[in-house]
Amino acid sequence: MSDAASDSVYLRAAGVSVLLDLPHPDPGPPDQHRPRRAPAFLHWGADLGPTPPPAVAFSPPVTHSGWDDPVAPPVVPAAADGWRGRAALRGSRGGADFSPRWRLVEARVHVPDGGNTGNGGGCGGTVRLDLADEAAGLALAWHLELSVTGVVRVTATVRNTGATPYQLAGLEVSLPVGAAARELMDLTGTWTRERHPQRLPFAQGAWVRAGRHGRTGHDAPTVLCAGDEGFAHRSGRVWAVHLAASGDTEVVAERLPDPSRRLGGGELLGAGEIELAPGEEYRGPTLFGAYADAGLDGIAAAFHRWVRARPNHPATPRPVILNTWEAVYFDHDLTALTELADVAADIGVERFVLDDGWFGHRRHDRAGLGDWWVDPEAWPDGLGSLIEHVTGLGLEFGLWVEPEMISPDSDLARAHPDWISGPGHGRMPASWRQEQVLDLVNPDAYAHVLGALDALLTEYPIAYLKWDQNRDHTELGHAGRPSARAQTAAGLALMAELKRRHPGLEIESCSSGGARVDLAVLEHTDRVWASDSNDALERQTIQHYTGLLLPPELVGAHIGPPTAHSSGRTHALGFRAVTALFGHLGLEWDVRLTDPAERDELRHVIGLYRQHRALLHGGVTVRADTDGTGLSVHGVVAPDAGSALYAVVATATSPDASPGPQPLPGLDPGALYDVALVDPLHPEPPDFHAPTDPAAGHAAEDHTVKERRAPAWLPRVPGISGAALAAVGVTLPVLNPEQALLLHVQRTGSVSA
Repeated sequence: MSDAASDSVYLRAAGVSVLLDLPHPDPGPPDQHRPRRAPAFLHWGADLGPTPPPAVAFSPPVTHSGWDDPVAPPVVPAAADGWRGRAALRGSRGGADFSPRWRLVEARVHVPDGGNTGNGGGCGGTVRLDLADEAAGLALAWHLELSVTGVVRVTATVRNTGATPYQLAGLEVSLPVGAAARELMDLTGTWTRERHPQRLPFAQGAWVRAGRHGRTGHDAPTVLCAGDEGFAHRSGRVWAVHLAASGDTEVVAERLPDPSRRLGGGELLGAGEIELAPGEEYRGPTLFGAYADAGLDGIAAAFHRWVRARPNHPATPRPVILNTWEAVYFDHDLTALTELADVAADIGVERFVLDDGWFGHRRHDRAGLGDWWVDPEAWPDGLGSLIEHVTGLGLEFGLWVEPEMISPDSDLARAHPDWISGPGHGRMPASWRQEQVLDLVNPDAYAHVLGALDALLTEYPIAYLKWDQNRDHTELGHAGRPSARAQTAAGLALMAELKRRHPGLEIESCSSGGARVDLAVLEHTDRVWASDSNDALERQTIQHYTGLLLPPELVGAHIGPPTAHSSGRTHALGFRAVTALFGHLGLEWDVRLTDPAERDELRHVIGLYRQHRALLHGGVTVRADTDGTGLSVHGVVAPDAGSALYAVVATATSPDASPGPQPLPGLDPGALYDVALVDPLHPEPPDFHAPTDPAAGHAAEDHTVKERRAPAWLPRVPGISGAALAAVGVTLPVLNPEQALLLHVQRTGSVSA
């Protein structure tokens, strides 16, 4: 595999390493008959130490009934190199030039000062490979970065260097995973039930997740994982990828008989959607990769480190939000909304968001999208009076918009029916929620929406836009050609331009709840709405697996009304509060209807959020492996492991009479800690030793237990080591389903030698 005409490229960072074997660049002239080795991707995974193994150690055998030369795992998979899996590039030039044979023209490697040797674990680096097939008239630039956080990013760009158009069918990037990867896990879901895990064996063949939504989708895989059989949160080697794309996508896990294994993906392009003119190029979306040798918590930690290191990551404390949707729906009234703002300010809310219903003739969801002017019927004097009242209370003001959509029943659609995106011939796509897609590829339509929103943001002190996108995109077309990719790009460009014109503006990515959650839209937004479900039980899973990619401060989590509108399920305030604490906290509830005791409880939970906000939004997310117990134990540990906040959640009945000790992972094994029970709603912890009589006060009401005597350590146990808490933990009271406890852990000293 490696010879005098090749070089190894080795990058290391944060316990991860990448090893490539590159032939020396071939200066030409091109000779299609001369044997040529392709760049090989030998390793992505565990850190191999300061000195990489020689590339020859990875050389595959030549088997019977196989190629006459070894076929190494490719950097850019191509049939011309003997690769029998999915090719990176798919397309042709009118049927010709369908199978490029890449020649390495130039390799550029950059390693920051400090290098990748020594005991420090390395500092990452970048690799750019320029490849060409002159006969086919194609050039490809492949770029890999291993960041200091241990996250890999891979992109590819193809350029048409020929004299005639090239019809692109697809461009994928992929990463190799170890032969130990025997099991796959990704996510799926539907409206109000996003991001639920599904597992299957990593068998020979391809597991393809195609998303034809024009958005990420409620059923998006989000993070595709391959790992040791039975990998869990705290155990097992895991390789994971995320495709940063907000439109139609394809994410793939492929295992060949040789037995290569790869994870990758790219945009899902429509027939004839991309035709490259001579000199034109196409850049595919970025594939993010993370590796961990101790389970899914390591994957989450790597992604969280990378996300938090972005220059556009929110730098200010995440304000407590009140969103008006489940309080008033379309029934907008100045008096009612000022009363709602008064109560919100009184209990500690910091941002007031007026949801759908303020514009056009938007008295219901069947009309008005596209008419981005204040509705004089609902707001005869404009929004100024409400905004002045809200900001006068010391709250920021936010507003709901859905700029990428248009209602057929709108002034805009009646004036410009040709601005509705569709397949042509005067036919509209199937209706979804009585709305269609506004053709933002049309420069006039784009300019109209940009101008309307810019005027609104100029007239009013609006700090925040809840940016919704409430339908799947189907049959998108512009000027008779498919336009799904261009439509997605235009929507993101609209966000970027508004933020450029209005510095400090924050945008929330909402899409019928959680149907647009990806790292592409987060280049232009400041948080995501994880789901339209405020059902705290559903939210336990939704927020859990959204957190595999995103840290808590980017995930909107609201306390809804006692009975969830999406499910009809009723929960106590304590359960709803503990669930929402582990995200970007908000309220979506008509708090005018709360009594004085409930308002005191809401003040307390908001105060608790503020008290621990820096920990929750800057710490390391951890989860204990508790499958089969009916419990979920998760928490956030400070970066220095000096403190932590854990939630113990009963999601179902347990097969055991009592839960027994439950571990609290992620702490310093050599430190001593106090573990204290915290009541999310009251200053004093609940009294589990009091009689469980409904007349006994808040302890019995919010923390009913199925036991005669609670564990003796409650409400506090001092001086227990981090090692003991991780290995054994603490015994817990018997909880009813859909109850939760909150535990605060504080370092008090060190374990004696």
